[in-house]
This record gives sequence, C-alpha cells and structure tokens, in this order.
Amino acid sequence: MKAVITGATKGIGKAIAIKFAQNGYDLVLIARGLAELERLRQELALYGNAVFIQAADCSVKEEVYAFLNSTVINLDHVDVLVNNVGIFLPGSMLDEDDETFEKQQHLNTNASYYISKFFGKKMRSAKRGHIFNICSVASKAPVKDGGSYSVTKAAMLSLNHVLRQELAPHNVKVTAFLPGSTKTSSWEGTTIPDEKFVQPEDIAETLFTILNLSKGVNVDEVLITPLDF
Repeated sequence: MKAVITGATKGIGKAIAIKFAQNGYDLVLIARGLAELERLRQELALYGNAVFIQAADCSVKEEVYAFLNSTVINLDHVDVLVNNVGIFLPGSMLDEDDETFEKQQHLNTNASYYISKFFGKKMRSAKRGHIFNICSVASKAPVKDGGSYSVTKAAMLSLNHVLRQELAPHNVKVTAFLPGSTKTSSWEGTTIPDEKFVQPEDIAETLFTILNLSKGVNVDEVLITPLDF
C-alpha cells in the first residue's frame, strides 16, 4: 500500500505519516523543509518501509507540479492521498493585505486542487483509492480573526464534495476532516494545556479507522473538536 501526504513534517501530517508507516505503507512525503523531511525519513526508517521525500513550497504552482511529475518515477499507483498542507494567517479580512488571502488560497485550496486532480485521475483509472482532505471547522462557519482562512477552508470543503461526487462512480472514496483546535505548530507559545486540544494522533487514528471500513461505505465528513476548549 502506498500513501502520499502533503505537509508531512509537522502536526497532523506527521502523525498520519507515522501511523501509516507503522502499518506497512510505503510513503511519499512533501513539505517545504528538506532538513525536516530528512529527519522524518530517518525516524520512519525503523519500520522498514520505502519513504520518498521531496521539498517543495506548495504555494507555488510550478513546485507542486515538479513534485507531481517526480512521483511518476517513484509510484505505479497510489492507494491514499492526504491533502494536509495549509496555513493559518490570523487577522481581519477587511484590513489585511491582499497577499494574506492569496497565500492562504494557494496553500489551503489551490495545492489540494492540483494534487487531487493528478492522483484522482490515477485512482479513477485504477478504480480504487481514498482521498482525505484536512479541512477545518472554519470550512463550515467563519472563525474569529480568521476571515481569509475561513474562505479558503470553505473552498477546500467544496473541493472535497466535488471530488467525492466525481470519483464515487469509480470506486474511489473521498473524506473531509473538519478539526477544531488541534495542538499543532499554529498554537506554539500558547499557555492553554495540551489536554484541552484535539491531538494530531486523534486525527491519525480516526483516519486510519475510516480507511479500513468496508468497501461499500464512505465517510463524507468527520467533525472532531475539543471537548471543553
């Protein structure tokens, strides 16, 4: 089994990569920092799986396609795609620079669009596969001081729905995760106790459970939030 994970070196992406490696998956991992990718590959080496890494800034279309074209050499098929790469830039939408929205649009929506099309076509031809899109509670309702982020995550959820509609007749599953406050690098420096957050491992465990449900079922959305934040 082979899985592609974007934004793989931190938080949710890393937790998913570890879970997959523990269960025998070969991995293709993409993130911006090569040094962090190398460290993660070394960490995963103990499980004995093949791990291909590529550093790329997913906010740059040309770098995304350079990554996609390189995977043709390393993969004959893909069983799972996890669109996890993203960014949260807080602030008022009315007062921010246009670039604040554009950066989030490129990472939170455009990258998933390009990558999902590429691997979705492969899955459609193979008539198997599962795409997971890591969206947000902001996909459903705007979060305070996160206007542009909410817009881009809503677009990502819409992308998820379109992918599911187009791929379901070809036996390909598509699932959106809508996590609430999750203990990732976005919360670095907070004084809120760890136990108040959703943990990245919670998402990895839930995702893997969904991946192993019966052939005829699709979990459309997973809303996972802190109990008492």
